[in-house]
Amino acid sequence: APLARRDGGPPVEEPWQAQVLALAFALSERGVVSNRQWSQVLGEALRRAETEGAPDTPATYYAAALAALERLVSAGGTVTAEALDGRTEAWRRAYRNTPHGAPVELSAGREA
Repeated sequence: APLARRDGGPPVEEPWQAQVLALAFALSERGVVSNRQWSQVLGEALRRAETEGAPDTPATYYAAALAALERLVSAGGTVTAEALDGRTEAWRRAYRNTPHGAPVELSAGREA
């Protein structure tokens, strides 16, 4: 499989982690980023993780893919860094405001 890790396992552990790959694919299909750009930036993020001593795990792959996607959409002007930071913080607040076991909804992170 083109996304299989070296040991033949899947590149991510959870279905929700695969969403970053689906977003990259959708942005590529819409011409926002090219496949070449995605491959290059993802490769850089994976090499950076390896250089920093990160283990070869699905969690490391997900973190690298997310970092690559964030870099591409910020650099391309699709999303500003400030908007990305704001949305990230809203999700953090939503997570903290959601009871254990309940689905996290972004509305729980809105500031009062």
